[in-house]
Amino acid sequence: MTNSTAETTASAPSEVTIEKPAPPKRRWTKSRIVGHLLMALWCAAGFGIVYFLMVRNNVSFNLNYSDSFPWITSVDLSAEPRFLERYGMKLIDGFIITLKLVGLSLLIGALMSLPLTAMRMSKIKVFSAISYAYVYFFRGTPMLAQVFLIYYGAGSFTDELRDIGLWWFFRDAWNCAVLAFTFNTSAYQTEILRGSIENVPKGQWEAADAVGLPRWLIFWKIILPQALIVSLRPYGNEIILMIKGSAIVSIITILDLMGETRRAFSRTYDFQAYVWAAIMYLVMVETLRRIWNRLENRLTRHLKR
Repeated sequence: MTNSTAETTASAPSEVTIEKPAPPKRRWTKSRIVGHLLMALWCAAGFGIVYFLMVRNNVSFNLNYSDSFPWITSVDLSAEPRFLERYGMKLIDGFIITLKLVGLSLLIGALMSLPLTAMRMSKIKVFSAISYAYVYFFRGTPMLAQVFLIYYGAGSFTDELRDIGLWWFFRDAWNCAVLAFTFNTSAYQTEILRGSIENVPKGQWEAADAVGLPRWLIFWKIILPQALIVSLRPYGNEIILMIKGSAIVSIITILDLMGETRRAFSRTYDFQAYVWAAIMYLVMVETLRRIWNRLENRLTRHLKR
């Protein structure tokens, strides 16, 4: 018994430790080299902008040394930000006006896009043709031309607008800008919403019809929520385009961010005005991008495995 047990133990296979193979070395391909070069250029541009702003605002560092460790005892920072002291708050006011303009236009445009989408998808040809012509015009013409048509065009019909009691609205550049932006974004949002609704499988309609739900309830409770999830990314892109396109309202005397920037530059000829404006626009776009990514991840978490 003892010998057989020993033989069995000896013949039993010993535990083998399998070592994880080392990851393969990444080769320096053309795309990787180009990526590193582009990243280096971005870093160099960032450092260049920071250095430019420091020079324009007379930023300097004074290091105080000692004979023992730590050799640097203190750092004195001095600066003379004359431009920011004079125009910094005005740029912030323009930043807020830009947010108000874009936010109000997008909100009203979203409300307008619902009936326009219904007309666009209607089987009644008159409604469909009206919505198609509206979308075709405002998507096919530049936003600047639309702003000029409303702002300067209204001035050509001053007497007629006064007779019908609308001159109080069109004489204000802010109202004209909001109206032009609303018309423009509502056309884009109409196409975004229409494509998203058509992307929802028709089986959703058929299943809800089989249960006996009314058509309006099917749309509001079943179809529209799914369509909005599909349209999240295009809606985010539309908001970003609106933020960047809002700079054109400075031409019609609205002191938004670009309007305040142009005024500051015309008085000082200091190029850092446009640098600060670009930074503020980047802050708006990047903040929106991060918020939109979180919203999309939240609403589409059931689609991920």
